[in-house]
Amino acid sequence: MFTIGDFARHGRVSVRMLRHYDATGLLRPAHVDPASGYRHYTASQLARLNRIIALKDLGFTLQQVRDIVDEKVGIEELRGMLRLRRAELETAVAAAGARLVQVEARLRAIESEGHMPTDDVVIKSLPPVRVAELTATAASFSPEDIGPVVGPLYDELFRCLRSAGVTPTGPGIASYEDAPEGGGKITVHAAVQVSAPLRDDAFRILDLPAIDRAATIVHRGPMDAVLPTVQALARWIDANGHRSTGYPREINLECPENRDDWVTELQAPLTRD
Repeated sequence: MFTIGDFARHGRVSVRMLRHYDATGLLRPAHVDPASGYRHYTASQLARLNRIIALKDLGFTLQQVRDIVDEKVGIEELRGMLRLRRAELETAVAAAGARLVQVEARLRAIESEGHMPTDDVVIKSLPPVRVAELTATAASFSPEDIGPVVGPLYDELFRCLRSAGVTPTGPGIASYEDAPEGGGKITVHAAVQVSAPLRDDAFRILDLPAIDRAATIVHRGPMDAVLPTVQALARWIDANGHRSTGYPREINLECPENRDDWVTELQAPLTRD
């Protein structure tokens, strides 16, 4: 048998944790000396300890852990619990990854402060273009609110186009405007260039008007890391005495499976002073 200290070392846990598990009835010592009160454990109890720690690390409550290790939970119910917890953890990992991308984007924006693009920005006129589009509302213009809206919009748009027999003839064009309800909400327009009659049913086909002058810059990489490019464009517009109006359009020039290889042109409309 092992003393509580030895058992803690073999189980890679703290003595304090073992005392807590004893107090809650989750893992009782195999023997307690009646005279000294010293706890002793057997090697076979390491299996129960391992299961307790694994389930606790998965986020189960101590009561759920007790029910599982005491076999009060059936195998199918346990599978369901584990699948649900796996989905929760995957969601948490994805959210943490998205936050890391935003932190990296902010860091690169800070590092690029004071560095003005020169040949990167081009002023050009944009002709009218016919597009098919779907719209939805995002909570704000931050990437973590825009991304979950614009992606599914494009998926649904392409599904509708296939069903209607309409073939895209050019790139995707995402554009934004303040939502009518205000509160910082944004109306998201997910569009793609088409050559088809005007229509308005499952999706709209409309003509985007020409823009006389737009400052444009090319962003390479995923759109959730677009912030440094957006702010480089804004600094160029300000430094060169221009004024922008509205939100930039995003023209999806290349969208391969690897998002790191995406190429997107940002087009910021300029007003005439």
